[in-house]
This record gives sequence, C-alpha cells and structure tokens, in this order.
Amino acid sequence: MPNRLAKETSPYLLQHAHNPVDWYPWGEEALNAAKMEEKPILVSIGYAACHWCHVMERESFEDPEVANLMNTQFINIKIDREERPDLDHIYMDAIQAMTGSGGWPLNVFLTPAGKPFYGGTYFPPSAAYNRPSWTDVLQGVANAWRDRRGEISQQAENMVRHLEQSNQFGGTVRFGDTGNEGSSPAFSIFHEDVIHQIATELLKNADKKEGGFGKAPKFPQTSAIEYLLHYAYLYKEDAALEHALISLNKMIRGGIYDQIGGGFARYSTDNDWLVPHFEKMLYDQALLLNILADAYAVTKNPMYSRVIHQTMDFIQREMLSPDGGFYAALDADSEGEEGKFYVWEKGEIDEVLGLDAPLANDWFGITAAGNWEGINILTQPLTYGDIAGKYGISEQEWENKLAEIIRQLMSRRSERIRPGLDDKQILSWNAMMNMACSKVYQATGRELYRQIAVRNMNWILEVFTRTDGGLFHTYKQGIAKFPAFLDDYAYLVQALIYIQEITGEQNYLDRAKSLMERIILDFGEEGNQLFYYTFRQQKDIVVRKREVYDGAQPSGNAVMVLNLHYLGLVFDRPDWKQRALEMLETMGKAIVRYPISFGCWGLELFRAIRGVAEIVLVGQGADALRTEILANFIPFKVFQSATHENNAYPLLRNKPSEPDAMIFVCQNYSCRQPVASVKEMLAQL
Repeated sequence: MPNRLAKETSPYLLQHAHNPVDWYPWGEEALNAAKMEEKPILVSIGYAACHWCHVMERESFEDPEVANLMNTQFINIKIDREERPDLDHIYMDAIQAMTGSGGWPLNVFLTPAGKPFYGGTYFPPSAAYNRPSWTDVLQGVANAWRDRRGEISQQAENMVRHLEQSNQFGGTVRFGDTGNEGSSPAFSIFHEDVIHQIATELLKNADKKEGGFGKAPKFPQTSAIEYLLHYAYLYKEDAALEHALISLNKMIRGGIYDQIGGGFARYSTDNDWLVPHFEKMLYDQALLLNILADAYAVTKNPMYSRVIHQTMDFIQREMLSPDGGFYAALDADSEGEEGKFYVWEKGEIDEVLGLDAPLANDWFGITAAGNWEGINILTQPLTYGDIAGKYGISEQEWENKLAEIIRQLMSRRSERIRPGLDDKQILSWNAMMNMACSKVYQATGRELYRQIAVRNMNWILEVFTRTDGGLFHTYKQGIAKFPAFLDDYAYLVQALIYIQEITGEQNYLDRAKSLMERIILDFGEEGNQLFYYTFRQQKDIVVRKREVYDGAQPSGNAVMVLNLHYLGLVFDRPDWKQRALEMLETMGKAIVRYPISFGCWGLELFRAIRGVAEIVLVGQGADALRTEILANFIPFKVFQSATHENNAYPLLRNKPSEPDAMIFVCQNYSCRQPVASVKEMLAQL
C-alpha cells in the first residue's frame, strides 16, 4: 500500500511512497497529528540523487519490522531538501550543533512543536562504523520521550534559542564578531590590501599539485577559482593564474568530469579528482560553465571551449525539458550501484572499438586491472599532442577520431540502465543555469546558447510567477509550489542582468528592478542590511534564518550584493549601492579570514574596491558589435546596449545614436569620448 507520499511530485518523496513507513510530507496534517497523539516527530531529509539516502532506505525504511517501530512511536515526515531548503538549513544547523557534523540523509527528532532535540545522519541497520543501529536509536528516543519528556522539551527549547542567537548578526553587529573585535575603525574592509590578503589566503589553502583547495573530499570551489582568475588578470599574478587553471585542468582531466558524455559530478572523494560522487547536479554544471567561460575568455585555450560545448550538449540531451526548463539532477546510482552507468571494463572497450581500442585505452587511462575497485573510471591522462605523437597522426586527425570513439562509446552506454532523473525544476537552479547559458554565449558566440537562455527565461517568468507577482520555488508537471526563497529571487535577478547583456532587451532590467523591490520588502528588515532566507509571511519554521556562507552554491545574500550594486548603477539608486557596501562591511573580517567559505562575498568585495567599468553601446549596429564586446574578459563591468538612446536609463541617457554603433566607457556616469571599435574600447579600459 502506498503511504501519504504517493500524491507528492518530488521524485525523492515518490521514491519512498511504497515504504511500509507511514511517511507524511511536511505540513499541517503531520504537525497536528503529532500534537494530538503527543508523539515526537522523526524528520528524515534527503534528495533524489543521494547515494546514502538510498542505502538507508533499502536497509531500514523498507524493513516492515523497523517501519512498525517507527509508525508506533513517531510521526514520520519525509522532506526533499531541494524542495524545502529552509527546513534543511534549520535542522542541519541543529544536528551540527549537537554532533559536530552533518550530511544526508539527515534524521532529526522533534517535539510536536517542531523543535529539534536529537538526531544524526546515516544510521546502519546493525551497530557499525562507531554508529548505533537505527533500531537502537529509535528505541532510545522513544524511551526517553516516555520517561524524560520534560527534560527533552527543555533541551529542544535550548536548541531553538541557540539557533536564534547564532543568527543575530547584521545591523550594527558584524558577522562572526566576538563582541570585542571586528568593528574596530583601524580595520577598513574597503582597502586594496584586502584584495591581496584574500588571494594570499586562498593560495595558502591551495593544493598546488592536484589543484583545488584542501584535502578530500574535494569540491569544485568555483568562487575561489573565479577570484584567483580575476586577481591574476588585474594584477598580472602568475601564481594565481596558474592555480586557477590547474584546478580546472585537473577536474577536466579527472574522473569528476564525464569524459564521453560531458558534465561534472558533484565532488571527488579523493585528492586527485579520480573517484567522483557520481551524481550530477544542475547547479554544479551552471557554476563550472560560468568559470569555464571566463577561463576561455582569458586564455582562448580550446580545451575549455570543447568542455563547454560537450557539457552544454549534455545539458540539452539529459537535463532540458521539452518546455525549456532545466531538471534538477541525475542520480549517482543505477541498478543499486553507485557509478555503474559510467564505468568501463577494458574488455568492453576492446569489443566496441576494435582497432581503435588501443588509442581509446591510452586516452582514457583504461587498463585490465582498472583504476577503481577493479574497473575503470574514464580520465584524460594524455594531451592531444601526446596521443598524436605516439600514434603518428595530426592533432586534427586525433580530434576527428576521438569524436567517433566517443560516439561509439555513448551508443553502447545508452544501452545500460540509466541513473534516475530528478525531474523537478527549481527556480534558483534554473536561474543559475540561465546565467551560465548567457556566459557561455558571451565566451563562444554560439547563437544556440543565447536562444536556450531566452527560451528558458520566458519559461521561468511564466511558470514560477505567482498571481501576486511573487515567485514559486519548484515546478513539475504543471504544478508550481512552495513560496520562493531568497536564493530563488537573488539568482533570478542576476540571470535577468546577464540576459539583458546578451540581448540588449531593457525589459529584463525592469523585471529585475521590480523583483529587487519585492526582495527588500519581503526578505529585508528595518535596521539590518542582510536578508532573511524565507519571506516574511512564512509561518511553518521555528527559526527565521539569514544564510551567509557560500557553500555548494553562492549565498543568496552575496548574490544580492552584486544585484544591488549593478541595478543601483543602472537605475541611479544610491540607496541600493550603499546597502551593497554595508552588507560587505557587515561580513567584515570573515571574508578575508575564510575566503573559501565566503568566495562569492570575496569577489563582490573585490568589485567594490576596484570599481566597475560602465560600458554603453548605442546605435543601429549594436547587435553585431555586442557579441564582439562580450567575447572579451572584462572583470567587474556594467553593460547596456541599445539601438538608440533611452532616457529611462541613466547610462543610456544623452547617448545619441550614430549611423554606426558607438561605444562609451564611463565611470560614475562620466564618459570618455565614444569610440567605434572594440579595440579602442579595450584601450580605454
């Protein structure tokens, strides 16, 4: 018999719809049942592409005896963390405070009022890995609730107070202040020395040999790479450029990158980028395409353009809906095994490719013994020059042959059982991918990418917009649900900014402006520069949080700094520009001390200190010249273009159009003499 999850749209919740556990979705029905029955709540949080979530489901949630214990003693709620990231943030913070670590699946026990008092991540069916068994945990919590309910309720109240107190920053309190430092006037956050300090700190944490930062597990850390790329470009620092590029190169040539299908896995479990956690998330593709676009604009290295095109092919083939929306993720598992879809035995390569097998085995690092658990994760240990020299062919001949090898391997791989697709569509992730499409169009000039961006943006604005002008968070099969969070609004504003740059359509900026006004109203608070994660009418959370860390995705607050600064210039709103500066000041020394955790903040601080180039293109030839301008790496710019002057926008005001297009380079609305060529524009910059 299916449980209450059968009516949900989330693929993760539907995975659990036939468990013998009587799962509820989060909502009033479950919370009211807990109060009426005076039972504690078990909240189990995960996501469709999560390997260990699948493991715990098979081991425990599909077991009728375990389910009976859960159903008897608890009200059991399943949450898709991607549908309700606000709840995930709150209860993850609680578990980290209790245990010192976190992860998914996240299993947390609440009082009937929704207040957390105990929990952890994965629990095995029998005690192992220094973890108690799941049934021991369930029985222990049930006994404690029966015998020591008052003590548990007090513990839960204390935890909620802790979560509230740890969220008291903004206004006159800088993030991370201990009360006796950080607000000292001797330290100015807006000083050029700070730019160098952040770069030094990033390089101190750099893995000089294998790229990236820190030790395994290794995540892409795209904001840190982007910072170093900007730093190297503006200050001609070879060490920063070298590390930014080696980080990208090692990922591209490692197992974290799908060598035949394109696209990146979420992270590497080792230092060498060899063994990925095989799930592919939409936001990772977006963030990596964004930095690859910049790397290609800086270096013109054809490897970056190949990876951009291959990954965009993957996105169109596997993550783009017929309506023009982007799906959320591909699972790590297929047939119950992590990575099975992606790995190869040498014998299968030999069988598929015949005479070309030796070249493919060399190129992809394939051996009979394998490089992971007796099988091969495809990598790229050689360069085009290496393989061409070894086999006496030109690099162009090898490129053609490699394309045919990949075609044959993809054909064989398509016969395998595919990983599951999480086909819900998330506003913030779609907006990130939309921006990535704009960025790769800028870098490569491929018109298809602009078309994808425009179609996707039209779809976003149609399906995610509420009747009151606000936004929804997720969409699937004609149903949009959950009020949007700060990240949804912030990323969409950023995507609107970028799509305006590649199209010259000013109405995108108008929509961004109206969304900005709503964000300030619904997510802001008088006397505090930072924004809440949830909008002001939301009632089903025990704590209203402000999220500031740049984790797997940039913080919505950090993205808002960019939005406020950019739109403040476009619409001449000094109050918005001032708020952006105050947000940076609020984060204070944390950005400088911990740039890995505040990478996007660091980039916005860099922008604020260095200043922004205002580039305006006006005239009948604007469409042709726009693409040429955008192909250049221009750090920290505001760019508007139009076929004629438009007094509605300060930067387009008093910019008469000539028979041909003219380019104005400005700062604080003061412009140099207009020029007719991109070469002259770059000289002025």
